[in-house]
Amino acid sequence: MDADRNTAFEVPPGLIHHYLETSDGRKLHVAEFGSGPILIFIHGWPEFWKSWLPLVNVLGPHYRCLMPCLYGFGLSDKPEALRDNVDALFHAQDIALIADKLCDQPVTLIGHDIGGYVLQALGGRHDALGMNIKGLIFFNCPTSSVGTKWVEGRHVNEIWYQSFHLTELAQNLVGYNRDTTAIYIRHFLNHWSVKKDCFAPVFEEWVDNFIAQGALRGGFSWYNSNNEKRLNTLNGKLPPPDQKITLPSAVLWGRHDPILKSDWAEFLDDHFEIITYEFAEDSGHFVHVEETEACANFIEKTIAKWQR
Repeated sequence: MDADRNTAFEVPPGLIHHYLETSDGRKLHVAEFGSGPILIFIHGWPEFWKSWLPLVNVLGPHYRCLMPCLYGFGLSDKPEALRDNVDALFHAQDIALIADKLCDQPVTLIGHDIGGYVLQALGGRHDALGMNIKGLIFFNCPTSSVGTKWVEGRHVNEIWYQSFHLTELAQNLVGYNRDTTAIYIRHFLNHWSVKKDCFAPVFEEWVDNFIAQGALRGGFSWYNSNNEKRLNTLNGKLPPPDQKITLPSAVLWGRHDPILKSDWAEFLDDHFEIITYEFAEDSGHFVHVEETEACANFIEKTIAKWQR
């Protein structure tokens, strides 16, 4: 991470919090900072809105940055039981609601991990969802075309947690106490990063977030909701989509991401009409935290190119 690691996650003065209600009565939290063209940042797991602070602290003076917590995460409402319907389209509909309520101009969407799947759902349905989107920017971008590569070679050893999260044992064991939650969350933040201490300044805040009532269940519901599609992908049963995403799209992929392999960029052309991609050579999974300045430059460069 290029910014000072002790200050990168500071909450900037002037940041505000919105709480929006969905048609079915769920509360969604959105943090906002800055002014200018609108960027909506969509996080992954194990993350919440604060994961974007290093990047927003760089971009905020020039952009209006909206950082929602997906349903089940952070300061948004949590499910009372493990759910099976909070898939990418579910979250995409929530993002469309946020844009409708808070945005008065076209938006650029930026996603990571789960956020990458949500962006693809939005990209394929933005007209139906009533969203005015300039383009899509991904920090790593898995697609259904990855198929059996999820389980080829030693990579099968990386995906154990996706099945573990489906079990009641996961909630009971990981959530047994603060220490067990900390051990579990630390594993992923460190194992998936090249820069092992990139979350160190805020690690206790991450633990606070995931020991909150329903927070583990909320994140695990994503994996439960996508399990059938995941298994079909692993078995090579999901063909490329009938129609490619036509919105301008760009990917900055962490070269050393151990869970979403950078080699999988070869499948992007199957899903996007207009796609460019680059690699962050010193980053793992959490590109936006590990190489913040590179990500900020990539965003600004990409948006400028789209405006030509």
